[in-house]
Amino acid sequence: MSERLSVKDFDYELPQELIAQDPLEDRSASRLLILDKQTGATRHGIFRDIVEELREGDCLIINNTKVIPARLLGVKEGTGAGIEVLLLKRKEKDVWETLVKPGKKARPGCVISFGDGLLRGRVLDVVEEGNRLIRFEYEGIFEEILDRLGQMPLPPYITHSLKDKNRYQTVYARYDGSAAAPTAGLHFTGKLLDEIRQNGVKIAPVTLHVGLGTFRPVKEENVLDHHMHSEFYVVEEETARMVNETKKNGGRIICVGTTSCRTIESAADENGVLQAGSGWTDIFIYPGYRFKLLDGLITNFHLPQSTLIMLVSALAGRERVLAAYEEAVKERYRFFSFGDAMLIV
Repeated sequence: MSERLSVKDFDYELPQELIAQDPLEDRSASRLLILDKQTGATRHGIFRDIVEELREGDCLIINNTKVIPARLLGVKEGTGAGIEVLLLKRKEKDVWETLVKPGKKARPGCVISFGDGLLRGRVLDVVEEGNRLIRFEYEGIFEEILDRLGQMPLPPYITHSLKDKNRYQTVYARYDGSAAAPTAGLHFTGKLLDEIRQNGVKIAPVTLHVGLGTFRPVKEENVLDHHMHSEFYVVEEETARMVNETKKNGGRIICVGTTSCRTIESAADENGVLQAGSGWTDIFIYPGYRFKLLDGLITNFHLPQSTLIMLVSALAGRERVLAAYEEAVKERYRFFSFGDAMLIV
């Protein structure tokens, strides 16, 4: 494999107005671009057509992480200066690694008050990339206070406010811990999942708590120099059994989203057998990667030069993916988190 891969090779032109600002009324009414990973041929449909594209004996992998309302707006005690805190990673019970804006106002020792003192946070330390370790003080249950005071941490390219918090949550979200939604899953409704099951497709959950590093652009000119952030994942025994059985019986493993893909590829051994367990993964998938388990992917349209468009290119080939993106732009598809979807098989 070459020791050089230019970040510019994963660029494409996207008119600003194609960035979806709001979710559709009906989750499953998004458009669906179907890409043949072998030939590059494309077809167009509606997301609920996914039922026709999945076969009996396939296994659909979903990520059941839940986005926490991780964006807190507070004031610095003593000066009243406004400070925004984004919860990234829980380090111990009440200590979180956070992203603070403006950082220069949040030196170690400073105290930030949220919701008129309902929640207070003391900055303990500055860690890598300028993130702050904050210890929170409160009375009651942290999650309930967060639910009251916190806002959904929408990506920076979404400028509209979200009327219903649940629209940045999949219908199968179960375990708190993400700073961003696994957005390919936003298109599914309970009814659609029932139809898929009735057609003999297994649905296997994994958990990967999505970090904000997902949105971090690749700053290195050579892609291979990029360092991936790490994220926590869990694969239960039942899921491992379902996936391994599907493979043995000749069914396809179709992941819903890049997070599900990265989870199973991290947890699979060299022989392509999925191992149950939990851990941290910083797997970086780019062209040249050999997939151990994945056969197909349901995914949204990703940012230019992002690690996610590189992952998709590893599956279907860079030229084919960029040609499909060009077609999606021409056909006025909606892009990014609240946008339309793509099925690559």
